Amino acid sequence: MFKSILILIVLSLCLGTAAWLVFIWSVKKGDYDDIERPKYRMLDDDDEPEERP
Repeated sequence: MFKSILILIVLSLCLGTAAWLVFIWSVKKGDYDDIERPKYRMLDDDDEPEERP
């Protein structure tokens, strides 16, 4: 009983640490710099107008 609880505690600490490291990595990479911009990006007119001959 004690051994299984110890294994679960160690496993949860490892998974929590891994999740924290992935979060820190994504913040340093810049994934959360501007979270509002993507929802307005679809309104931008990026296409060049087609020229008719």
